[in-house]
Amino acid sequence: MFKKFIQNCKESYNELVHKTTWPTSKELTSSAVTVLVASLMIAVVVFLMDKCFEEIMKLIYP
Repeated sequence: MFKKFIQNCKESYNELVHKTTWPTSKELTSSAVTVLVASLMIAVVVFLMDKCFEEIMKLIYP
C-alpha cells in the first residue's frame, strides 16, 4: 500500500513537471481580464433585475 502511494506521488510529479503546459503571462492576463469583464457584466444584470423586481413589488405592495 505504501509503495502504491510512493508510485502515485512519483507519477504525479512527473506529469506535473514534464507533461503539463503552463499558460504564458499574456494568456493568463487575457483570461483574467475576460473573467473580470464577464463577472462585472453578470453583476450589472443581476443588479438591474433586482431593481426592477423591487419596483414591481413596490407597485404591488405599497
